Amino acid sequence: MKSDLIYKLEDRPPFKDAFFAAFQHLLAIFVGIITPPLIVANALQLDMQHTSFLISMSLFASGVATFIQCRRFGFCGCGLLCVQGTSFSFIGPIIATGLVGGLPLIFGSCMVAAPVEMIVSRTFKYLRKIITPIVSGTVVLLIGLSLIKVGVISCGGGQAAMKAGTFGNWQNLTIAAVVLLSVLFFNRSGNKYLRMSSIILGLILGYLVAFYFGKVDTSGLSTANLLSFNVPMPFKYGISVSFSSVIGLGLVYLITAIEATGDITANSMISGLPVEGEEYMKRVSGGVFSDGLNSFISGMFNTFPNSIFAQNNGIIQLTGVASRYVGYYIAGFLVLLGLFPIVGAVFSIMPDAVLGGATVLMFGTVASAGIRIISSQQIGRKETLVISVSLALGLGVELVPNILVNAPQTIKTIFSSGITTGGLTAILANMLIQIKEKD
Repeated sequence: MKSDLIYKLEDRPPFKDAFFAAFQHLLAIFVGIITPPLIVANALQLDMQHTSFLISMSLFASGVATFIQCRRFGFCGCGLLCVQGTSFSFIGPIIATGLVGGLPLIFGSCMVAAPVEMIVSRTFKYLRKIITPIVSGTVVLLIGLSLIKVGVISCGGGQAAMKAGTFGNWQNLTIAAVVLLSVLFFNRSGNKYLRMSSIILGLILGYLVAFYFGKVDTSGLSTANLLSFNVPMPFKYGISVSFSSVIGLGLVYLITAIEATGDITANSMISGLPVEGEEYMKRVSGGVFSDGLNSFISGMFNTFPNSIFAQNNGIIQLTGVASRYVGYYIAGFLVLLGLFPIVGAVFSIMPDAVLGGATVLMFGTVASAGIRIISSQQIGRKETLVISVSLALGLGVELVPNILVNAPQTIKTIFSSGITTGGLTAILANMLIQIKEKD
């Protein structure tokens, strides 16, 4: 098989080449890793100290997870240059859980639900008949559409601006617009380095505009804290568990397993490896199992579920480097960044409008990925009905959350997220709707 790769899976690049390739991967994933904890912290109105710690632990856990995936321990890990980071898919259910029981309930429920993905890794060939591309595509579309609302609220200044009466003022909207337009400008550039770092550059420009407007509050920053080290503390916030939260999160783990399979398959193809046969199934099974295990470990270290990042497959194509040993460098970068509080602190004081300008586009990209998955399938009457009822109920709950105001607390916790409501509907509709097409 002809390959354009400079370094294949088991090659060991020289330090300079490996370092440079790892740095490019870091540019592609850094903002994606820190965005979920920022959004959750803003939604739960956590202070700067807690927000900074969540960001740091997200980086640390992503480094540990990436090492496990690339290194492969027995049946755990895919053994590819496969990068993991904090997952966007869980944001909706996590916020709903956090509003009920805070961080302890989030971490406890995420840990208890994580084995769902580990189990799926061993029974995937049976579940593929239930979780079809139409189902997974619909859920990914719902994830993107549901989160766009979160991004728009951030563009207006977030919850703090709503309380202060400054939501949607010209300054917040200007900051968000600068970030959004900057990301679009750099992303369309012919220079690959500008394209890869487009989100980071957009955030920097937005930060500068926000600083000019006096929107950056540095009063909470302490020199002593910034120069110290973060010591990872398992179960720092404690844990608690809610059955209804576990159900909602478990569904997202189920969908995440399907997405991880697709990402590992694409990675295998790019790396010049077969995408069928026993060795391929071992890679997929090990990768999905590790996806669940890494999310469990993330909960232990006070952060949110991890998943495989699809964008890194594009970096492999771009650099021609598929060596899994580069993953060790990426993991090292992430762990080191997680140990320095200054990294989390800088982003924890980021004005909501800066984050909103980037996340609106990022969540729109998630929604478009769902559309691509759906459009890749033949859509008949059954598929149309499955998509229609899932979107109707999922978006209905997002748009009119008060529809569940009189429901029992357990029902409200499970179905308060449009992702959970639409996802469960898609699975059940796909199983139960049977249409006999006339010849």
